Amino acid sequence: MKTPRKVPSLILLAIASLFSTTAAAQDAPARFVPGPGEPTLVEVRQATDRFRDVDVALAEGYIRDPFDICETADMMGRPAAQGAMGVHYFRPDLLGITGPPSPRVSGNGTHTDFRMPAILIYEPQADGSMALVAVESLVFARSWRGRGRTAPPTFHGVPFDTMIDDPATATDEAHMFEPHFDRHVWIYRDNPNGVFTPFNPAVTCAHHTGTQTHSGHTSQ
Repeated sequence: MKTPRKVPSLILLAIASLFSTTAAAQDAPARFVPGPGEPTLVEVRQATDRFRDVDVALAEGYIRDPFDICETADMMGRPAAQGAMGVHYFRPDLLGITGPPSPRVSGNGTHTDFRMPAILIYEPQADGSMALVAVESLVFARSWRGRGRTAPPTFHGVPFDTMIDDPATATDEAHMFEPHFDRHVWIYRDNPNGVFTPFNPAVTCAHHTGTQTHSGHTSQ
């Protein structure tokens, strides 16, 4: 009778690791999955990587938030621990904006393709430069629903956040915009709160030298 050959310890370790990994994958929450025609997060990053240079964004039609606000969670009445967004750079044509705020920013666009996001978000740096941290899509509720859509847009199966100012609160939940739907995607700065969460504790406005607060409510 032959003596069974000894299985090398490295092979046993590899087998154990395989079963461990499989079990962990089964226990892990389901990942977000792109919908039909939607890009993956890798594709979004590849398509927007050039905007890490803010001068490229400016040359392609993005403009810095005219209010020059670096959004933070506590500015919006949320716990400061949630972090910040940063400074927004907009593409007016993709948002469908045709004029100045009256009294709020409004538009008629329904663009939701993250490969050419309507909004780029930057974090001010100590040396005065701007670091791209996230991309954002925004559509105005009136325009979106005017196309016969009753539900907010979605991305990777996640509905956009609904943003409407509440005059009863001290903050302007709609950020000086008409009621709208928006979705943040943190592909240039890891967000421990989640890739689609509005605020990121890994982002700071400490080096921002512009406006520090919203000007308050305006009539709807």
